[in-house]
Amino acid sequence: MVNYREILRLDSLGYSQHQIAASVHSSRNTIREVLHASKTKGLIWPLEATLTNEEILTLLFPAKVEMATKRKESDYSYIHRELARPGVNLTLLWTEYCSTCNAEGVMPYMYSQFCDKYRHWAHVTKATMRIRHKPVETMQVDWAGTTLQYQDPITGELSDVYLFAAVLPCSCYAYVEACDDMKSTNWLTCHLHPYQYFGGVTRLLLPDNLKTGVVKNTRYDTILNKSYQEMAEYYETAIVLARVLHPKDKSLAEGTVKFATTWIIAALRNRKFFSFEEVRLAVAEKPEELNHYSFKKREGCRYSAFTDEEKEFMKPLPLSPYEPAVWSTAKVPLDYLISDGKNKYSVPFDLIGEEVDIRLTKATVEVFYHSSRVASHPRMAKQLRDPITQPEHMPVEHRKYLAYNADEFIRWAESVGEYTSRVVHYFLSAGREPEQGYKSCASLTKLGDRYGHERLEAACERVLQYSSQPAIRNISTILKNGQDKVNDGKRPVPASKSHGITRGAAYFQRGGEQA
Repeated sequence: MVNYREILRLDSLGYSQHQIAASVHSSRNTIREVLHASKTKGLIWPLEATLTNEEILTLLFPAKVEMATKRKESDYSYIHRELARPGVNLTLLWTEYCSTCNAEGVMPYMYSQFCDKYRHWAHVTKATMRIRHKPVETMQVDWAGTTLQYQDPITGELSDVYLFAAVLPCSCYAYVEACDDMKSTNWLTCHLHPYQYFGGVTRLLLPDNLKTGVVKNTRYDTILNKSYQEMAEYYETAIVLARVLHPKDKSLAEGTVKFATTWIIAALRNRKFFSFEEVRLAVAEKPEELNHYSFKKREGCRYSAFTDEEKEFMKPLPLSPYEPAVWSTAKVPLDYLISDGKNKYSVPFDLIGEEVDIRLTKATVEVFYHSSRVASHPRMAKQLRDPITQPEHMPVEHRKYLAYNADEFIRWAESVGEYTSRVVHYFLSAGREPEQGYKSCASLTKLGDRYGHERLEAACERVLQYSSQPAIRNISTILKNGQDKVNDGKRPVPASKSHGITRGAAYFQRGGEQA
């Protein structure tokens, strides 16, 4: 905008129009118009201190101001978005803007004004606010975009190493760690280590919107990964996500990542590493150098700022560190086994077809249904051939099947009686291998459940009276026909408690006549 106050001030000091134009960077025609209008309107220097250039413009050129108010303002946010598209420039957008103005019957800005107004809008929207961070308020975390590499000494294969950075914004005290991947387990572990390094916990935790930590982050909903949320609850800290595509929300973490890229990755570019452990140790030395490096614009260093301003205010750590856990969901299949990716573990069979939550730690496998734990197993590090099951998770039939062995059948038969034991010993020894008699033994147990142990014992005794090679078919027939209840003179018949025919055989021999 034209500096009207300066023009009038210089004119009052006797400067020529040429000199004034050079001083205020305006054309001589503009200087001439301003001086002529000021004489016409009687506006002379000195002016009131509160009178602005906009107000002087309104006083000197009211027609121009009125004309400017009739011009159509552009949608500068739309212009900014369109300029990001390939081949689009301000000239094309101004042409489209003029076409719109002509269609609406309003006056457009000229090209120079159009560009000036857009550039002013762009500068204003880039305004930033310097925030004063409170001690132990927040810990900002992020991954570095650039990686280090190490070479396998045998195969020559190159592997990437990723850098995790955490920083306390108040003191800028930083922590950097090397990781072999950016998966959920390392992401959680990399939060535990800076807490231990700092010696305490902050009130808030500010991460990016990465998939290992955040399931969903929209204007209306924020859903965190269950493992990440569990870790935050364990340390009694709250997770506040940075806005999507707003890296300045965690500017200190971005600065620490930039440091890691320059002073760690770039500084180690000429070193050859042959194991992940070598890279990890080399990276671990660098944060100490950064934290003890003197500030340029204030006294001390990051370490001294941390010890003086933040250390004593850190929230205390729990007695034991959090054990990283990975959560997942699964539908229980027909074999009621869930997997940790390496081995299979049992869950209660009545959950078949239901969705369950699986919590995996280094030592345990836990299964939850509607937030209640329904199964827990020690997690096996090595891959096993058979699944890990608990008897109480199985149906009764499956438990019985697993109990099919010679010792179990003999133990059961001895609990029934002597003759049943003799029959079971025969079944197990009749074939080449004991397993050939398991089917007959299992059928015998079912007969015991159906008819009772007393009748089964009597039936086994009766079948052994007639054969030294008892068969399950014969025992079943005896029980079905009730032959185990018939007295053959060898066993006493228990007194009958029934009240059947009481008239005796003599009554029926006389043809039913009464005596």
